[in-house]
Amino acid sequence: MVIREYLNAKPNGNHDVSMATEETQQWCLAVLDPAALREEGNSLFKAGDMQGAACCYTKALKLSDKQAESAVLYRNRSACYLKLEEYGKAEADASKALDNDPGDVKARFRRAQAFQKLGRLDQAFLDAQRCAQLEPKNKAFQDLLRQLGAQIQQKSAQLNSTDARVQQMFSLLLDASAKNSDRQKAAQNLVVLSREDAGAEQIFRNDGVKLIQKLLQSKQEDVVLSALRTLVGLCTGHQSRTMAIVNELGMEQLCAVMGSGASAVSLAACHLLQVMFEALTEGMKKEIRGKDEAILPEPSKELRSMLRHLLEMMPASNVSGPGRDSAINLLVKQVPRKSLKNPDNSLTLWVIDQGLKKILEVAGTVPELSEGPPLTDNSHMSCSVLLNKLYDDLKSDKERENFNKLCEEYVQQHFSRSGLDAKLRAIQTVSVLLQGPSDVGNRTLEMSGMIDAVISLCASEDVTHQQVAVEALIHAAGKAKRASFITANGVALLKDLYKKSENDRIRVRALVGLCKLGSAGGTDFSMKQFAEGSTLKLAKQCRKWLCNESLPPTSRRWSVEGLAYLTFDADVKEDLVEDKSALLAMCELAKSEDKTVLFAVGSTLVNCTNSYDVEKPDPQMVELAKYAKQHVPEEHPKDATTYVEKRLVKLLDAGVVSALVCMVKQESPALTEACRECIARFSVNAVSHDRVFLALVERQEDRGKVVAQGGGKALIPLATDNTDVGKIKAAQALAKITITNNPEIAFPGERIYETIRPLVSLLSLECTLLQNFEALMALTNLAGISERLRQKIIKEDAVPKIEGYMFEEHDLVRASSTECMCNLVLSTEVQKRYLATGSDRLKLLVLYCGEEDERLRKAASGTLAMLTAEQPEICARIPGTTTHWLEIVQALLLSEISDLRHRGVVIVQNMMQAEKSLAETLMESEALEILSVLAKGGEGMPEAVSKAAQNCLDKAVEYNIIKTRGEKENDEGNEP
Repeated sequence: MVIREYLNAKPNGNHDVSMATEETQQWCLAVLDPAALREEGNSLFKAGDMQGAACCYTKALKLSDKQAESAVLYRNRSACYLKLEEYGKAEADASKALDNDPGDVKARFRRAQAFQKLGRLDQAFLDAQRCAQLEPKNKAFQDLLRQLGAQIQQKSAQLNSTDARVQQMFSLLLDASAKNSDRQKAAQNLVVLSREDAGAEQIFRNDGVKLIQKLLQSKQEDVVLSALRTLVGLCTGHQSRTMAIVNELGMEQLCAVMGSGASAVSLAACHLLQVMFEALTEGMKKEIRGKDEAILPEPSKELRSMLRHLLEMMPASNVSGPGRDSAINLLVKQVPRKSLKNPDNSLTLWVIDQGLKKILEVAGTVPELSEGPPLTDNSHMSCSVLLNKLYDDLKSDKERENFNKLCEEYVQQHFSRSGLDAKLRAIQTVSVLLQGPSDVGNRTLEMSGMIDAVISLCASEDVTHQQVAVEALIHAAGKAKRASFITANGVALLKDLYKKSENDRIRVRALVGLCKLGSAGGTDFSMKQFAEGSTLKLAKQCRKWLCNESLPPTSRRWSVEGLAYLTFDADVKEDLVEDKSALLAMCELAKSEDKTVLFAVGSTLVNCTNSYDVEKPDPQMVELAKYAKQHVPEEHPKDATTYVEKRLVKLLDAGVVSALVCMVKQESPALTEACRECIARFSVNAVSHDRVFLALVERQEDRGKVVAQGGGKALIPLATDNTDVGKIKAAQALAKITITNNPEIAFPGERIYETIRPLVSLLSLECTLLQNFEALMALTNLAGISERLRQKIIKEDAVPKIEGYMFEEHDLVRASSTECMCNLVLSTEVQKRYLATGSDRLKLLVLYCGEEDERLRKAASGTLAMLTAEQPEICARIPGTTTHWLEIVQALLLSEISDLRHRGVVIVQNMMQAEKSLAETLMESEALEILSVLAKGGEGMPEAVSKAAQNCLDKAVEYNIIKTRGEKENDEGNEP
């Protein structure tokens, strides 16, 4: 069959055995007989390939036109889903089987098992009871019935107990004469209860939502926070309760709470709305069956209503700055598509149509002017992120043109009005757009008179006018073409502002503008905009302002922005890492409430560690460019590896990892995907956020420091919520840490299990061979710790991928994948893969035992030794793998490497214990003589080897294949 032929064929190069599931799908499409497909599915099920079996049953269902046959196929696929722990699908298929054949007791039993796992115990009990009535002597049915009875009894007792606790809390909270401390404690207890299924249900059924509505109106912040956190417990993962709560409380009240002045309350309300959004959107994806179907309303209409309320918060003057930031954060998370593979961007189009101008109202607000809603220091950056997300989610030129048109209309509307305030709003809007969807920002900047107005306002005597104009000028210098224009027309103006202005807010922004223009050549040593030494002077002033704690945080943040540009220059990097006070000040600023500094800090660290991607030019192309007198980029001498490594050490000593950990924890739109990618890149070389962490763990001796400062914990969210590049960088940093550090210390508790998915993601042909190798090494370490970790690796579908890398031509990758398999075969599921007939898995191991690569031989022989010990049936199959099997085993026994010798003896021992015929074959060969020598032991012979060899000889005597010396002498004495 095609599937088995595929596994029998050795792939070439990078061909991956993990593609077996795709081959299974192709085979399924090629076969048109439902019965044959069902048989093949049954074979795959017995072999442990649940995905392949489910695929066969699915195809057979499409072809089957017989009701009875379809019932069996649904029942079989339900069994696959049970094994795959997809209990919702298992229940659905079992129900379909019963629809076709109500008397199918196996289908009813499987549905009962699925109901049990889904927590629907009453329905599970009814099905199990029916099964027991149909087959009273079936032990499995009786056992399940007893289990369910005990679970229902336990749940009933828990509900009764919880009901009393809930009533007690309600009574206390409603008692106006109770002490405030007692009422606060009761509210906190409600939070704890709401996190339990039984507690949440009891709160909800005892009119808890109405009481919580009263608590939300309390003047005490602690009580309001407890009420919000209780609602989070009620809504988490429960669509029907969430819909009821939204309708009961109303979005107006929830938005009013989020828009209140208290930052902690605003964040808690934001978290509640996030949980509500998730419950509703997840509920839309799930297939609703049974009694819940009739009571659940369609949530999509309510979702848009919630979004409409968030958009209405944008320009509202009665909404606090933190509340507005929370609303923007929710829009960033909920509106754009999570994946561009999803073709439906209708929600983004709806938000642009209904609310783009409301968002631009926030973008154009100048806090120093009287008009406009209240903002925080983070509001403009958050607005830029939201606008950028919306623009990136557009699919066509027509959609993007509409976005441009709406933005241009808004800017033109204000810019064309009389009065400076309106023009300042227009320029401020352009600034926000330049930081977000820069293409849109550039178009609005090129509107007639805009750039002239910016330059003229820079010379204004009003500080607010100057500040808005200088910031716009800084953001406008983003592209080389515009930077050169501003260099020619605006540098003199910026220098004049920097030298003559008496206001530090203006001076620091003028300085950043000069820094940005001075770094226009990037890392190209030969493309410097300013005279030699000018960038060092600018950087020195940035560091001076950064360390000046008397300046407001916003001014100090701008100094970090300047360093982010200037650190393209290696001389500036060297000066910065030598200035420990500046590094400490930057780290402290990264931990502050000003989230707008995050990207600047990440970019600075990326530049200092050279964690950015640099495409090395082809040497021949460089020579051709020189010959043609074209410009060739030059690397600064201080960007050499030795300098970078020294900078990494100094950054680690300054404690940058703890700052990065705080940055990762920030819940803010300012922590953009680009910012996360920066952190991950820094992490790999040391262990940027992604880029920076990758830089920090590049050297093995630095990884302990990274772990000690909490870098390991910070990497996990970066590896799951990031850009595609950022995820890979963070996962690679995780791999490096896992290879050289004890994973149980680096990732304590449950965190160790969260590392597996990112590591498995590196087992892809899209990743480099080095990343593949490091992931395999890390998974090897994890697989050797516990069975639970091995099960997690198996569940992530890593085993077929690891098998694929066992065919890799590169020696290290091939050996590391075999080592990983050596640890994984401790699990029964993996052992069954080697028991399955029709594959060459066992043959590959036997052949690898005879390879020249010592590391590969150790891994393969170790795997074979464990397999033959755990699954004696495998022993009888070894002779059928290759005609050279005996020579390979003997070579292991004769090896000068004690580890290989030990593995070889264990394999022989297992084979002899498995079958007498195998023992006879081995004893008829030179193995007998070799074992006799090994059994004698002697100097340099490990005791474990000699003992195992003796066990082999003893087994041969037991089988009467050979005789002891005493038996031989007796035989000779009895001869005539």
